[in-house]
Amino acid sequence: MDTLLAARARGITKCFGDVVALDGIDLDVAQGQIHGLVGPNGAGKTTLLGLLLGLAVADSGRLEILGTPVGRALAAPDGVAGFVDGPGLYPSLTARQNLAALAALRGHDARTTGIDDVLDQVGLTDVADDRTRGFSLGMRQRLGLAAALLTKPRLLVLDEPSNGLDPAGKKQVHGVLNRLASDGTGVVLSSHRMDDLEALCSEVTILATGRVVFSGPLSKLAAENRELDYRLLTSDPEAARRLAADTPGIRVVDDAGAARKDAQVIVVRALLPALDELVVRLVHAGLALRELAPVVSPLEAAFLALTEQQEAGR
Repeated sequence: MDTLLAARARGITKCFGDVVALDGIDLDVAQGQIHGLVGPNGAGKTTLLGLLLGLAVADSGRLEILGTPVGRALAAPDGVAGFVDGPGLYPSLTARQNLAALAALRGHDARTTGIDDVLDQVGLTDVADDRTRGFSLGMRQRLGLAAALLTKPRLLVLDEPSNGLDPAGKKQVHGVLNRLASDGTGVVLSSHRMDDLEALCSEVTILATGRVVFSGPLSKLAAENRELDYRLLTSDPEAARRLAADTPGIRVVDDAGAARKDAQVIVVRALLPALDELVVRLVHAGLALRELAPVVSPLEAAFLALTEQQEAGR
């Protein structure tokens, strides 16, 4: 199945002097998949993204991009585009001129490279002729994505692409990434925004201290996670509280907004099987279930637990 992989890493190690940035990293990114890369500051995410983009080479291990082994030369592999630490832009040039300059550097005719199309995809048509020195962070991030789209990549590597985006901009970027994935492009997305990763990614890799502490589907991460706290809102909170207290594996841990006389939400702590049983009991008791959601997302809870374990074991 390796032929279906946009990126494959085995045993990748990278050091900077005495600092081990990556320590035996394995990574599989399928074509047509948005793969999330998560980790605390200093975990090695930026280093790994740089290897995928050809900005650095590994000290040891094997890296394949789109089925081709990556050599020792510093060069962007064919079919790969993206950015780390924010896109590089010429502040004195307009958005359109920045993209035209990039096309020219790659030997393409700016008139036929689809500049207007990529500007439209990322929602920058109205500011295409504005100089980028006045762009907000979110606008710069979208222009960086537009620059990557110019090359029609088969592997797109993005570092915090949602930084500075307002809700409309985030929706636009999410739409672009989902369309790319549906067309077969592999996407590696690093972000501290857990809501973005959960909305976009089918699989995630969690790094801590340069090592992989989890890699796989989000569903597996949730299933393997420890107990979570859930917000529970029903038509009869007192009856729901009694049912929760009587359900094995369920603990009522808090009243959300207990200081308010109209507090309706209770918080319960449970594993998924016990939570499922509670839902069944609520329905059988004739209670309307109006909200059931984790207080902290499964991805964020697992991220905190796994990275804290790794840090404690150093």
